[in-house]
Amino acid sequence: MRSSASTIAALDDELVGCRRCPRLVQWREEVAVTKRAAFAGQTYWGRPVPGFGPADARILVLGLAPAAHGANRTGRMFTGDRSGDWLYAALFRAGLANQPTSVGLGDGLQLIGTRVTSAVRCAPPANQPTPVERDACARWLDREFALLPGVGVVVALGGFAWTAALAMLGRAGATIPSPRPHFGHAARVELSRSSAGRRLVLIGSYHPSQQNTFTGRLTEPMLDAVLAQAGRDADLS
Repeated sequence: MRSSASTIAALDDELVGCRRCPRLVQWREEVAVTKRAAFAGQTYWGRPVPGFGPADARILVLGLAPAAHGANRTGRMFTGDRSGDWLYAALFRAGLANQPTSVGLGDGLQLIGTRVTSAVRCAPPANQPTPVERDACARWLDREFALLPGVGVVVALGGFAWTAALAMLGRAGATIPSPRPHFGHAARVELSRSSAGRRLVLIGSYHPSQQNTFTGRLTEPMLDAVLAQAGRDADLS
């Protein structure tokens, strides 16, 4: 069923009640009850996680899915885990956030011209959504993008997000080049205008996962360069 929400706030309110994917519902709620020992005294969010950032955003940062003990705990995308530590610090350095850290809702964080979201909105087991779950969640991403008319730049964190972004942009009316652009760090694709008349740019970045940051596959200067390019493309820098 298509969302009837007409604002980002209404869409977010509708999203948090979604129970469409039984496996994800079971997992996110189980994690919220069993918890991690370090967070035993905290109340987990345990629901779908909405995007975060202003409705007039010009950059959309797209990840894979909430982390079980990160956003599934805090209720804010990329908050409460090491990936989020990297992302928000980089957004701050790029002038796209008012502070370099985010620990939970109500901590004062504000994003500037940027919204952070994910392709799948519930924490998946082993951080691996199924294709069916990815496709079921696509309607939320489509609607979110439609309600962000100022977005002209999408930054995809990882190959999963890159594929989801291309599919979403195609559904929004953009002409996807053939052969289909391959994901890579700092890959940049200019797309033909969407049906809404937008100028669209897709930029890839390695995901700021511990697997990438601990091994040096992704460094702070590499992520900073991607966000600087996004700012230039969005006329924010």
